[in-house]
Amino acid sequence: MTGPFTLAPLPWKEDALEPHISAHTIGFHYGKHHKTYVETLNKLVDGTRFADQPLEEIVRATANASGDEGKIFNNAGQVWNHDFYWHSLTPKTHKPSGELAKRIERDFGDTLTDKLAEAGAAQFGSGWVWLVSTGDKLAIEKTANAMTPMAKGTTCLLCVDVWEHAYYLDYQNARPKYLKSVLDNLLNWDFAEANLAGGTVRAAAE
Repeated sequence: MTGPFTLAPLPWKEDALEPHISAHTIGFHYGKHHKTYVETLNKLVDGTRFADQPLEEIVRATANASGDEGKIFNNAGQVWNHDFYWHSLTPKTHKPSGELAKRIERDFGDTLTDKLAEAGAAQFGSGWVWLVSTGDKLAIEKTANAMTPMAKGTTCLLCVDVWEHAYYLDYQNARPKYLKSVLDNLLNWDFAEANLAGGTVRAAAE
């Protein structure tokens, strides 16, 4: 996907994640925050060398940049992260299976969701918590603001948004409660399995 970028459709209806994430939250989070990142990115890349580049390439090229390119990264990273987050969630979750299940058992035993919750709660300020694949190992990473492990070539499997706008309307300041609800009830293991099988960094909405 190259510019001009568009707001990718949600993979489910706005009320599909209730009662864990309300339609009210999705309406603001997707319809205002995510939409604004897309619109701002298009304005920032217009007339620049990034105008015709795929979103992933823009994120990688501008990661850790400052000035105007730093502004481009902030918005490009947030567009990619949000696309990935929506696909990391599903109203019809099930247990991991196949190769992913084997690797989870090997690398985490039965502690994966607990460790994701710990990492998400420990992320200071705004950011993200990720399940990633590095080599043949699974790992958990947390990133601040718009940063993503994809920017350094890491294969992302799932992510959970821990910016306040992801949960504040439903959970106020109780980030751990939000994380437990999402991690126990909404993770899209089919998406994670597909990303693992692909063996490469993938945009969520390709």
